[in-house]
Amino acid sequence: MSDTITAAVAALSEKIDSFDGSAKFVIEGEGSIVIDSDGVRAGDDETDVTMTADAETFQSILDGDLNPTAAFMGGKLTVDGDMGAAMKLGAALG
Repeated sequence: MSDTITAAVAALSEKIDSFDGSAKFVIEGEGSIVIDSDGVRAGDDETDVTMTADAETFQSILDGDLNPTAAFMGGKLTVDGDMGAAMKLGAALG
């Protein structure tokens, strides 16, 4: 597991207590993180929604410097699957 994924799991665990549904963040060139009722962990499980971004965009979202919706609208974040789950996760992060 990359240092980026390890740090992202820790940061997301602090921000998200629980999540109703399942989501996966794919960080290009690094790996993926699953968020579901069991918490936050590195993994590549099937989820309701998959969001993909590069490491810089993902870090900006985690830091609160970039709104997830703005990242999506700007083409820096792609969303595949349940848009409602993506919006809930965006609200939890933002």
